[in-house]
Amino acid sequence: MIEVLDALERWRREGVPVGRAVLVRASGSAPRPEGAVLIATADGRVAGSVSGGCVEAAVVVDIDEVRRSGRARVTEYGFSDATARDAGLACGGRIEVLVEPHVRPEILSAATARGRAVVTALPAEDALGPAGVVVSEDGSVEGSTGDAAVDRALVGAAQEALEVGRSGLVEVGSRSYFVEVFANRPRLVIVGAVQVAIPLVSLAGILGYETIVIDGRSAFATPERFPGVDRLIVGWPDDVAGQIALGPADSVAVLSHDPKFDEPAIVEALRCGCRYVGAIGSRRTQADRRTRLHAAGLTDADLERLRGPIGLDLGGRDAAEMALAIMAEVIAARFGGSGAPMRDAVTLQASRR
Repeated sequence: MIEVLDALERWRREGVPVGRAVLVRASGSAPRPEGAVLIATADGRVAGSVSGGCVEAAVVVDIDEVRRSGRARVTEYGFSDATARDAGLACGGRIEVLVEPHVRPEILSAATARGRAVVTALPAEDALGPAGVVVSEDGSVEGSTGDAAVDRALVGAAQEALEVGRSGLVEVGSRSYFVEVFANRPRLVIVGAVQVAIPLVSLAGILGYETIVIDGRSAFATPERFPGVDRLIVGWPDDVAGQIALGPADSVAVLSHDPKFDEPAIVEALRCGCRYVGAIGSRRTQADRRTRLHAAGLTDADLERLRGPIGLDLGGRDAAEMALAIMAEVIAARFGGSGAPMRDAVTLQASRR
């Protein structure tokens, strides 16, 4: 939804009616995740995507129909072997799409403010179910289903969804609810304005991360070297830690290869419970570093969370390749991925069934 906000705002200023479709369930190899959104105007303009190929055309038709009826519905699209490729789905794939006659105010508000999840009871038989439990990252809740036990279950599910930044269906009792996440941008803090940090900032930006680069050397931490960074800080990591308010949702990549910078940053990131803390350096460097970090008061459990040497083993050695290896490990840590080849991961999953 966030990616179509600019188009939505333009069309709303023009006074054009806008309907919305959101992908709520996908089976098979769908090209778009749950929460993918398509919006369409009454005069035929479209922004966003819920799948591809003939699906989009069918969804636009459905938006037009629900706009005229004023009644939302969930539409299921299934594909034969002959049409699956055109639709962008695996053979026999199916998706379910919630189609709405307009963009609801709570959806627009959450997408604009971010850091919120909107829980919608899915409509049955063309009637829009009770909507409107909005859960914020700060723990506040707006709205109710009218059932306290259901509300508690939904709030818990919404908080978990916000933590990983993924929308999805949850079943509570006999009813399905769609938890649509509008998370704050994940944040990557890079300590050390070194050469690897330059492509790392670019990759992180493409992946939707807010980026912060910290270095005590003003000659390296410059806007010319890091034109796409969100925030550039010249200073010592332990001195600026309070400025950036590190927290459990942050990822930290320590790249300066200088104990004066590295170790205070590692200590601070581990003590703040950051979800990913990685540090550059050889295995010997890591062993020496861990000895000093032990002496600084970190426990074995703390050091078990330190990723060092940093990054996944992709084999590349130039700056961009190393940045890719680091970003791949950051993503795996965020979503609980193994980092193994998908071929091996699929085989392992099959063996567990």
